[in-house]
Amino acid sequence: MKTVTIILPAYNEESSFQLLKERMGQVVKQNPDYNWEFLMVNDGSSDHTLQQMVKLHQEDTHYSYLDLSRNYGKEVAMMAGFDYAKGDAVIVMDADMQHPIDVIPEMLQYWEQGYDDVYATRMDSKESWLKRKTSHWYYELLQSVTKVPIQKDTGDFRLLDRSCVEALKQMRETERNTKGMYSWIGFRKKGIGYKQLERQTGESKWSTRALLHLALNGIMSYTTAPLRLASVMGLIVSFAAFLYLIYIIVVTNLYGDPVQGYPTIMVTVLFIGGIQLLSLGILGEYVAKIFNEVKGRPGYFLNSYNGERNHVAKN
Repeated sequence: MKTVTIILPAYNEESSFQLLKERMGQVVKQNPDYNWEFLMVNDGSSDHTLQQMVKLHQEDTHYSYLDLSRNYGKEVAMMAGFDYAKGDAVIVMDADMQHPIDVIPEMLQYWEQGYDDVYATRMDSKESWLKRKTSHWYYELLQSVTKVPIQKDTGDFRLLDRSCVEALKQMRETERNTKGMYSWIGFRKKGIGYKQLERQTGESKWSTRALLHLALNGIMSYTTAPLRLASVMGLIVSFAAFLYLIYIIVVTNLYGDPVQGYPTIMVTVLFIGGIQLLSLGILGEYVAKIFNEVKGRPGYFLNSYNGERNHVAKN
């Protein structure tokens, strides 16, 4: 009998655990042809999330848990989950249970047909119009600057074959954008639609700042287009400045050199200075990521795995 692991990253989600227990119980009942492992990852929660995980583990052997040494963020929490998942296939779900379990049988069906990555695409969302549109525009932008096919309006809710998991485990960078990694590793993919459920307890941990950081990480991690853009802008500005220089020489020779043009000079200096600062900022972002990666630090450290403290970070 095949084993399927559901990875459930959690940060301050203590109020979601009763619902999580009910939903995972339904998964076991509705899909009896598989062995199930529910791997919960405590991402440095400050509430009683860890205690809830320990309780579930003690009550039901289907549940395992990882306790990270601090809050590393969802991307690294999923990385830890991939390292410790035992299943022949892995499903990634949010611990707040906004991902519907009704699509899991369909995921398993396509997996049995030979698909390695069965990803769920949001058909309907309770998010605001602005958030949905900016997300759509982001995926459009990301696809326009990279040659890797990007699945639009798709998050981490998906089923991954063990081959995909092993590929992801080899990618040890700490500046992670897992959504891009899913696309980068390739393998045989299949998309299915789902309607995102309303959050019944707690509140979203994704602030605007965190979402912007994730979006920037996605662009910087999988394309050098911003660097090329800086080069192109530099060439355009240089060419425009050269044309303006010729214009000044011609006008001066024809009409003399009256003391005028201060606003024009200021606008030109500020414009060129802005382009230079933008280019330096783009270079700085890439250099910062290089700086973080060349340290070679492990992606995370564990406090414990199922209460055992003799586990260390995977390298």
